[in-house]
Amino acid sequence: MDDQARDGQIPTNLRLLLVLEALAEAGSPVTPTEVNQTLGLPKPTIHRLFATLEAEGFIQREIDGRGYCPGRRLRVMSAGILSSLRIRTARVAILTALAEAINETCNISLPDLDAMIYLERVETKWPLRIQLPVGSRVPFYCTASGKMYLSSLERKHLENYLRATELSPRAANTITAPGDLVAELDRVRARGYATDNEEFMDGMIAVAVPIRDSFGRLVSALSFHAPLQRLSLDEAINNVDRLNAAADKLSALISTSDL
Repeated sequence: MDDQARDGQIPTNLRLLLVLEALAEAGSPVTPTEVNQTLGLPKPTIHRLFATLEAEGFIQREIDGRGYCPGRRLRVMSAGILSSLRIRTARVAILTALAEAINETCNISLPDLDAMIYLERVETKWPLRIQLPVGSRVPFYCTASGKMYLSSLERKHLENYLRATELSPRAANTITAPGDLVAELDRVRARGYATDNEEFMDGMIAVAVPIRDSFGRLVSALSFHAPLQRLSLDEAINNVDRLNAAADKLSALISTSDL
């Protein structure tokens, strides 16, 4: 089949959406050639589609100059979809039940380019609480949710992050040596949850678990944090089973069959 015939098989107004769908399904940076193995468009067409999406901020080029990953506009759009009324109502109910069971503030956060962003939050009823409102951005390397996300990265992408990031101290126990952080992320990966032991903020501890899509990939993190004077880290870890049960319910909300 010649290029002109293949080019006419996919409607013009569908091509950009199919490229974005292929990018989302890949779950890691992809090249135009890799995406086109499924679409079968002429080479100039697929490169033109990628150029358009990059210029408009829906995708962005990886540091190697070849692969592409979701850009800021696509990430904002995906967060908006996750915040649709039907999904949000169920999500808040799950988060509220968890916060009442643990009796501490519970959060859902999404990975952005260089930080985790709080998407949803249910506050503890205790008068002493830590203020991190929806929309707050927190670093990957020194937070429970951020370390949960970093632990899901392929080694080469983690190494790229470590080369580009200054691990500056934020609190008493911030991990500032790349080798130590890699070792910590190996432990997170092995046990399935991440902790923050006064690494982001003095006097605060936190625990996080992954929320996964129908392909088993981390799409966001579920966490709770508390003042150390009210809850020790060991006591906080005792709630991992509750976190995982709630994360499973949240995963079901965003599975392919439910959207």
